[in-house]
Amino acid sequence: MPRVCELLLVAAAGCVDSFRGSNVQIDLSPRTPVQASPGATPPGELPSNVHFRLYAIDESEGVDQLFEIQRFEIHKIIDIDSPCFIDAGEHVPYPGLHVSQYGNLVARDTGISDPTMPPAGASEADQIAAATAQQRMMNVAALGGDAGIKVVASASEADYPIVDATCDGAGIPPSSCTEPEHNARRLAQCQAFWDANPDYFEGTDRVLTAPLNGTTHGMVVGVNPVSPTPLGGAQFFVDESLAEIDEYAIFYQTDGVAQPGTLLLSGRPVVKTRGVQHVDMFSPPFPNIVSAEMAIFVDLGEDDVHF
Repeated sequence: MPRVCELLLVAAAGCVDSFRGSNVQIDLSPRTPVQASPGATPPGELPSNVHFRLYAIDESEGVDQLFEIQRFEIHKIIDIDSPCFIDAGEHVPYPGLHVSQYGNLVARDTGISDPTMPPAGASEADQIAAATAQQRMMNVAALGGDAGIKVVASASEADYPIVDATCDGAGIPPSSCTEPEHNARRLAQCQAFWDANPDYFEGTDRVLTAPLNGTTHGMVVGVNPVSPTPLGGAQFFVDESLAEIDEYAIFYQTDGVAQPGTLLLSGRPVVKTRGVQHVDMFSPPFPNIVSAEMAIFVDLGEDDVHF
């Protein structure tokens, strides 16, 4: 393997293996389909038990050779129906609480059901907490709605265990269970699942780029409904150099299936400038609705692009 050696001016010399992989940057169009919540099948969404695969196609041997270079999933940035859409980490007032109940719990603890009409004697701190909780719940509804943010995330074939029917079971309590012991058990159960399945994506409204679990590779092109500000763009670092690829394709397929499933997008490199491939991708099943643009910095061990 080629080695990149650099003489250090501090009277020492060092050599490191160069990285011969590539950086794939992709902008998926706003109407790219997302995966539904487990057990749900809303119109226009894909089942929860699928994932996407990005393939490269090499035609140099006379027969198309197709190989996978990246798996990923596309979700709404938050899923309010997820049993583990919870508050976790430091500086949260109710660790393990299902976020759908946050506004209700703050209203109960402050005694303020309507922040615009607080009761006499309500403290300023309680009024701020109630108003902040109300705004948070509005943000949650916007982020997880049809016009919300779509995230490109790590892929996992795992599923959460079935939620308990009552608050007093041994597994994940229903979202309506809000007492400290329920929250503590929910937090412990969700954290155990995440520890066992580090690629399973669970987002949070608190920090959009730092999910509760899994990896965020970027966003589908769109607008943050809370700001509103434009967003979009995802990227992957892959091991292959991708210097001599003739075509790229994205399929979505059922978890556990080895062969490509349904073609979503495909395109051929049309511009190759100073080591960068540009690919316009079009969708046979969703013409004029779903598209993507890719920029591929091929063979980073031979970087011809300087910034």
